[in-house]
Amino acid sequence: MRNPKWFSVFMAAAMLPCIAYGAQTMSLEQLKALYTRPTSVPFPTDNPYSAEKAALGEMLFFDPRLSGANYISCASCHNPALSWGDGLPRGIGHGMTVLGRRTPTILNAAWADLLMWDGRKANLEEQALGPMSAPVEMNQELDKLAAKLGAIEGYRERFTQVFPGEGISVANAAKAIATYERTIVSGTAPFDRWIAGDEKAISESAKRGFVVFNTKANCQACHSGWNFTDNSFRDIGLPDGDIGRAKILDLPSMQHAFKTPTLRDVERRAPYMHDGSVPTLLAVVEHYDHGFVQRPSLSEEVKPLHLTEREKADLVDFMMTLTGDNPPVHVPVLFAGPHTAQR
Repeated sequence: MRNPKWFSVFMAAAMLPCIAYGAQTMSLEQLKALYTRPTSVPFPTDNPYSAEKAALGEMLFFDPRLSGANYISCASCHNPALSWGDGLPRGIGHGMTVLGRRTPTILNAAWADLLMWDGRKANLEEQALGPMSAPVEMNQELDKLAAKLGAIEGYRERFTQVFPGEGISVANAAKAIATYERTIVSGTAPFDRWIAGDEKAISESAKRGFVVFNTKANCQACHSGWNFTDNSFRDIGLPDGDIGRAKILDLPSMQHAFKTPTLRDVERRAPYMHDGSVPTLLAVVEHYDHGFVQRPSLSEEVKPLHLTEREKADLVDFMMTLTGDNPPVHVPVLFAGPHTAQR
C-alpha cells in the first residue's frame, strides 16, 4: 500500500514508493534515516576535548601573529561569514599569492580524515600546521613559533593552564586549533527538521530533489550520510591539469581525483569545485549531467544523467535545504604583546 505522507512526492517524480538505493530497495522513511544528524562530536583519544583547550584554539585561529608577516590568520581564509571558506575561486596567501586551489571549508571537519583537497594531511592537527608553515600561505617558520607565542604573556599563562607541565609548543598549538575546529559544526537545517518529521520544513520540490539525489542523479554515491560526503577521492571530470590525489598516491585511479566536500551549507560557498571553476549550484548539476571530461581516471559514478529541467531545479531546491541555522560566531579578544599594532 502506498504511504499517503509521501506518495505525492513519488507521483510527481514518476517513481514508486520504494526507492532503489545502491543494491538495496527501501522506503522513503528508511532512506531518510540514513541522514540523521549525530548527537555528539567525535574527538580523538590523544587530543580530547576541553572547553579551555577549545577557547585557546579559538584565539590562535583568529590571531594573525601565527603567520610570518603577522597579517594572515587561519580565519583569513576560513572566514565564518563565508561558511568557513573565503568566497574566492582560489585562495590567496602570503604576499597576495594566488594559490592553486580553492580554500576548502572546515565545517564539520571533526568527521573528516585525509584532509586537504588531495588528502595529504592525516588529521586536523597536521592540517593546522600545513598552511601555517607553507611559504605561499601563512609563511610561518615553525621552529620560531613557540618563541613567538612565548613572548606574549597571555599565551604563556593560557598554554600552562591548558597543557600543564608542557606549556607552549608547536604540537600543543596544533592540538588547540584542531580542538576548536572540531567544534565548528553546521547548525540544524530545514532538511534536518524534515528528517525529524516536520513535513512542512521543506518544499515539495525539495522533497522530489531528495528522491532524485538518491536515485537517478546518484549524488549519494559520493555525498552520503548526514554530512553529505563519504570523504573519498574521485576524478569528476573537471577540465584542468591538476592531477590532485595522484601527487600523493601514484595510482591511475587517483589522477585528477579530489576529496568529496560536504554539502552542508553549500549554498553559502560559491564558486564550487577544487578550482572554483563552477559558479552556481545549477551549474554544478549541469556538470554532472553532461559537462564532464571523459578520460581513463574518470570515476565510474560519473556518467550522463539525462536529467529533466524540473529534476535539475528540484536538486538545487533540495541542496538549499541543507543550510543550517548557525549562531553568530564569537571572535575573541586577542592577547596584547609583540607584533601587535601600536596606536
